[in-house]
Amino acid sequence: MFLAVKLSGEALRHDREDEDLGMDREIDRRDFLNGFSVAIGSSLVSPHLKWLEALGLPQSPFAPEKASSYYPPSLTGMRGSHDGSFEIAHQLRDGKHWTHATPDTETYDLVVVGAGISGLSAAYFFRRLAGPKSKVLILENHDDFGGHAKRNEFRVGDRTLLGYGGVESIATPSMYSAESMGLLKELGIELERFNKYFDQSFDKSHDLSAGVFFDKETFGEDKLVGGYGLLPWPEFIAKTPLPDRVQKDIVRLYTEKVDYLPGLSTSEKKTLLARTSYKDFLLEYAKVHPDAMPFFQKQTHSIYGVGIEAVPAGDLAFLSIAARDLDSVDYPGFGGIDLSGSPGPGLGVEATRQDEKAPYIYHFPDGGASIARLLVRALIPGSAPGSTMEDIVTAKMNYARLDDPALPVRIRLNSTVVRARNVGDPAAAKEVEVTYVRGGEARSVCGTTCILACWNMIIPYLCPEMPQKQKDGLAYGVKIPIVYANVVIKNWQALKKMGVFGAYCPGSYFSALELDFPVSIGDYHFAAKPEEPCVLHLERIPVKPGLPPREQQIAGRTELYSTPFSIFERKVRAQLGRMFSPGGFDPARDILAVTVNRWPHGYAYEYNSLYDPDFPDDQRPCVIGRQPFGRISIANADADAFSYTNAAIDQASRAVKEISRFGAKGRA
Repeated sequence: MFLAVKLSGEALRHDREDEDLGMDREIDRRDFLNGFSVAIGSSLVSPHLKWLEALGLPQSPFAPEKASSYYPPSLTGMRGSHDGSFEIAHQLRDGKHWTHATPDTETYDLVVVGAGISGLSAAYFFRRLAGPKSKVLILENHDDFGGHAKRNEFRVGDRTLLGYGGVESIATPSMYSAESMGLLKELGIELERFNKYFDQSFDKSHDLSAGVFFDKETFGEDKLVGGYGLLPWPEFIAKTPLPDRVQKDIVRLYTEKVDYLPGLSTSEKKTLLARTSYKDFLLEYAKVHPDAMPFFQKQTHSIYGVGIEAVPAGDLAFLSIAARDLDSVDYPGFGGIDLSGSPGPGLGVEATRQDEKAPYIYHFPDGGASIARLLVRALIPGSAPGSTMEDIVTAKMNYARLDDPALPVRIRLNSTVVRARNVGDPAAAKEVEVTYVRGGEARSVCGTTCILACWNMIIPYLCPEMPQKQKDGLAYGVKIPIVYANVVIKNWQALKKMGVFGAYCPGSYFSALELDFPVSIGDYHFAAKPEEPCVLHLERIPVKPGLPPREQQIAGRTELYSTPFSIFERKVRAQLGRMFSPGGFDPARDILAVTVNRWPHGYAYEYNSLYDPDFPDDQRPCVIGRQPFGRISIANADADAFSYTNAAIDQASRAVKEISRFGAKGRA
């Protein structure tokens, strides 16, 4: 009896909490199209033909994109790797084979697997090489193109709001190759225009700064402290609930220039830091109190996808030193250590390919999605109106146009590839047969060449005949899981009142959040006034500290697949309420829409000098894995072990150059 009463009391308490958070409120959390899931799996097709008919969707062949209401960017709820996009691939992983496939009547000069930026760029480069009459088919398992360059689109009254659900910005354009920068220019992207479109004085004009949210469970009380990286460190730290001993150590790290590696040469310092985690550096060399570690733990999440116990101190030293003349928060502790010259041996590529002095302003309102949209518009006439980088932001894509049989380039969504096979001996093959599953039906298509612009880890399953060494190289990197949530709120007056544009949240479910970047471009206008509705961007890296990175990432991936949208929404509401209620924010009243971009396979794996050998360039697993296999080439960010847009483009360019040895001639 006591147990039953206790459980009833707990249920009532949770119900009251949910009501306070607004879990019962009607918000925009649709992950269905007019009540019917866009990503229809094999188990759903036959029983729901009447639904298809009612929606005006053709029954055969399966073609949901032809419906006038089909517009994935406006779907909310669970996005990213949405239900219906991964189940077939998981069946392939678990040993299922599709032995009977209906052949398509069309053949192509190139079949591309994956409609992310790398796959779209490969199609673009190929047609530039082979000519405008060359025929290209792009197959994509998600219900939208762009891959991780995901667009989230919201409608509030008569206003459109945009958010990025994956690829964030054009980072460090000064380090783009000629091929990558050339492609951006051909698409009409003129980076200098962002100097005008990105309001670089926004924070200062509204007296906003970054903040740190200290949660009660980790730090003893809920407290949002502004001025992070702006106030003098003694003044900022004094406002926090951190113990005195921790405050003193943090102030020391940020303000004193101490050589914590005395007696070592510069080369020896670089070598030591490459093999020492940032956590161990702070504890063993800088002698920081262990109670300070929760404050620093997640500072590396956004860039590295793991905490400070799994990131080389050398990488952070190089980034920190490069950023010293910027008004930014760096990784403290290296101010007095002489590390002049180039990065040391074993340092990860992250440290050597980033220019921390570059302004971080090259951002479309939907992140990298506008690059993907520009590529699609260039490949498929009539897929979007307009002709400039400005008008693509508000253009309405015509999804019915993507798979038009009258056009030389076709993008076929909701199509999961399960096989890519050289027909005959790979060394002498004349074509490639690709099998894919769409609408529950296995189909096959032939192409003169094929580029796999999908994730590396699935390629050994698509091409089981590959040499084992190559398959091992492809399987070496484990992608980093990540969650990007976009939350539409009625206004940002609470943030204005509390003086922050965002916050680092070292102990919370979401480790970072911020107002979306202040970019107004073309007909799109950022919410420049506090009383206007806007998008808050939240980030979570679901890794497990203490394990090697690969094991952390596998554990995080498992968590993401098992977490329903309702849990994410509850976490969003609870955290925003705890952070901003002192400024008048009410999660039940002020949250208008929630989109959770779940990426169990997110960032590309980047080599880590704590765990990976110092590979010679030609022996890196990504290089071994990306070798051409007959008429099949490989392009994606995984193929460069570098999770950035320029890597995706560069690898597309390389893959197209590889298949050019087959002539790459288009149709007459």
